[in-house]
Amino acid sequence: MRTIIEGGTIVNEGRTFDGTIIIDDGTIVSLESLENLESQDHLERINAHGCYILPGIIDDHVHFREPGLTEKADIDTESRAAAAGGVTTFFDMPNTKPQTTTLEALEEKFALARQKSHVNYSFFYGATNDNADTFPQLDIHRIPGIKLFMGSSTGNMLVDRREALERIFSSTPLPLMAHCEDTEIINRNMAMAKEEYGDDPSVAHHPEIRSVEACYESTKLAVELARKYQTRLHIAHLTTAKELEYLTGGQSPCEVRLTEGLSPCEVTAEATVSHLYFSDRDYARLGTRIKCNPAIKSERDREALQQALSDGRITVIGTDHAPHLLSQKEGGCAKAASGMPMIQFSLVTMLELVDRGVLSLERLVELMCHNPARLFEVRQRGFIRPGYRADLVLVRPQSGWTVTPDCIQSKCGWSPMEGHTYLWRVERTLCNGHSVYVNGQVDTDYIGEEVAFR
Repeated sequence: MRTIIEGGTIVNEGRTFDGTIIIDDGTIVSLESLENLESQDHLERINAHGCYILPGIIDDHVHFREPGLTEKADIDTESRAAAAGGVTTFFDMPNTKPQTTTLEALEEKFALARQKSHVNYSFFYGATNDNADTFPQLDIHRIPGIKLFMGSSTGNMLVDRREALERIFSSTPLPLMAHCEDTEIINRNMAMAKEEYGDDPSVAHHPEIRSVEACYESTKLAVELARKYQTRLHIAHLTTAKELEYLTGGQSPCEVRLTEGLSPCEVTAEATVSHLYFSDRDYARLGTRIKCNPAIKSERDREALQQALSDGRITVIGTDHAPHLLSQKEGGCAKAASGMPMIQFSLVTMLELVDRGVLSLERLVELMCHNPARLFEVRQRGFIRPGYRADLVLVRPQSGWTVTPDCIQSKCGWSPMEGHTYLWRVERTLCNGHSVYVNGQVDTDYIGEEVAFR
């Protein structure tokens, strides 16, 4: 199959320019000027006039809930949502049923994705208090890293024994992605909140219970262990100005550089779209629809995260896409489930922040495409380059539309963005050169590829 995408504006590796992309058998062959193409024969021509062409988004942090939690989401439905949002690759988390903490469970997930995923895929392996001895058996070319829950969250995968943490940090052959919240501090805060507000405090108190201090103390411990053992630590969903200040310590930011390969720094950080877009003021309007762990915090924290997008302290933007049924979101801090579906609206939400001047379009591509590929050493994805797989998304500016329930692809059937009007639209998503999403329609017959690393 041979395809030409012509007339669009390409955003790639810090440059924005008009160009034409030629794809052959799912791989980018060249970026040519129009005058060089008239004599060539192509089976498919895609008119991208008026669109920006970006590398496909790589979301390093999703919960697609399969196996075991498929009443709220599964690989089929959530990969459809990914395609509709311009996400061509996802890395799924291990807190499913069974947990992805054995080699057998990991193979089961790959087998499911080979049948059901409409975009490219891989899976994190989960660390527990007693499975570090399985790390040497992992194929480092098939998975992005190991996920560590240093704070209690969905799935009951808490690792809190110091000797277990030391063993995990000292023995991982892969990047270690850590959820950092101090469970002892959270439990103490919850007990005080219940004493003052009742058995199920309002969600407005969620950032007081899962507090700045709970995040900071856990992140501080993770960084200390990473520096002790020279571990490649990637901190998931950073939420506070205090953590950002600690990570830099007045020195140069620790980031993945613009050149190929990893920086000598051992600590990087992810921010999620939700923490970059919402603040604690939004609880009054959206309630538990924006309840997630770690909690969405203050406007000051959100502003600090937004500033860190451009100065290098944040390395990647993910979603922590975590669907629940609306019935599971009922209640307050104690009863309502934490997590929200965001993958379908992550790119257009960040493009809205581009329009607001929070970051440049080129930096968005760096954070959502290039840096995830660099950080996890993804082979032949994340860039628009000859020889790379043709994972691309065409987005059209000044093309207003409003989120309604009928357009939501996620199985849970709701979004915190319902009723919101966007000015950017994902027009087409190409995965390995195949148009898996075009103007509102997902090709559910298409199956993506397993991602390769290193």
